[in-house]
Amino acid sequence: MPSFIIEGGHRLKGEITPQGAKNEALQVICATLLTSDAVRLENVPDIVDVNNLICLLQDIGVKVIRHGKGDITFQADSINLEYLRSEEYLQRCSTLRGSVLTIGPLVARFGRAVLSKPGGDKIGRRRMDTHFFGLQRLGATFHFDAGSDIFELRAENGLKGGYMLLDEASVTGTANIIMAAVLAEGTTTIYNAACEPYIQQLCHLLNAMGAQISGIASNRLTIVGTPSLHGARHRLLPDMIEVGSFIGMGAMCGDGLTIRSVSVPDLGIIPEAFRRLGVRIEERGDDLYIPGQQHYEIDTFIDGSFMTLSDAPWPGLTPDLLSILLVVATQAKGSVLIHQKMFESRLFFVDKLIEMGAQIILCDPHRAVVVGHNREIPLRARRMVSPDIRAGIAMLIAAMSAEGTSRIDNVTQIDRGYECIETRLNALGAHITRVDG
Repeated sequence: MPSFIIEGGHRLKGEITPQGAKNEALQVICATLLTSDAVRLENVPDIVDVNNLICLLQDIGVKVIRHGKGDITFQADSINLEYLRSEEYLQRCSTLRGSVLTIGPLVARFGRAVLSKPGGDKIGRRRMDTHFFGLQRLGATFHFDAGSDIFELRAENGLKGGYMLLDEASVTGTANIIMAAVLAEGTTTIYNAACEPYIQQLCHLLNAMGAQISGIASNRLTIVGTPSLHGARHRLLPDMIEVGSFIGMGAMCGDGLTIRSVSVPDLGIIPEAFRRLGVRIEERGDDLYIPGQQHYEIDTFIDGSFMTLSDAPWPGLTPDLLSILLVVATQAKGSVLIHQKMFESRLFFVDKLIEMGAQIILCDPHRAVVVGHNREIPLRARRMVSPDIRAGIAMLIAAMSAEGTSRIDNVTQIDRGYECIETRLNALGAHITRVDG
């Protein structure tokens, strides 16, 4: 199991370009299952979760041609449906959260889909009801074998469009329903749909493939089904979570960091969330510049009340960045309440930050109060274990800013979402060494 050895105290300076968006990649790669034609995707990130999904699709018969870095063609013209029930396929699904995104395309195009309970980050309960509710509303029958944790969906007579009001604006649930609805007979209306940029990108790709989706960027989507789709070419957005991670690094450890080609309009309120912690961010065209700051001060609300940062469905603040915002707050001047509403285990990594000297009160599984040090008390180096992708990168930021040498074990979790992260950060001045065992 690989680990990082981090020599803290080194300042970051220079330019860095974010990778393609992980969450968009998982969606659009699965969308290639909807046609027998070739679909070419550009700016695909070279990360563990995406590569595992590509391998999964290759196992069921998808042809994959790599033209260059991040430039990949997929062609699903010879799918082995029998393999979907094999023990090997189900075992691979159980270790990959993104495998859930195969069920919408498979049931829409082939009339059946099988999935074992998917894996992913251990951040609390992540229910799948929205996926199955939506697919059932389109006419699929659903069966769950509790003994083997296997889900099966069937639609031998095809899917039929209809109206649905989702109980939650689930991103992957919305994506699955959209991918199923584009091949359903008739018109589908999805209300309370997720509308984040990566869902918008999925819709743009599907429309380029011949789908008829309107209402893109809103929470009410209308989809007129079509009998088949054709090939297309699509470029992924930069990863907004990686952009936010680099903003956090620039605030904590930077002496002038430029983040290139971030697609500013698609960042939503992410820059503003960091500004509320006192972090200076300059927009320079489509780049962000984070100047070195000796001190940054947490804002208050207009009435002078205590600052709170909480997650919410788009266009609210993504929950994936609360871990980074929390770490940045440890060296700010002032206090902030971090309220993680969507997942009940995501804040449990703060015990490691407390051991590093951070002043954090974990109120309950969803809320933590951070009292900033104003850089007067630096964090201390420690040995830590990464429990999930976002906690792992937050620990890495803390270790880079700490006094002494830290070690983070289980960095495979970080590799799942960040491409060659130690190489890219070392090029900016960090001292991070990867070791095995």
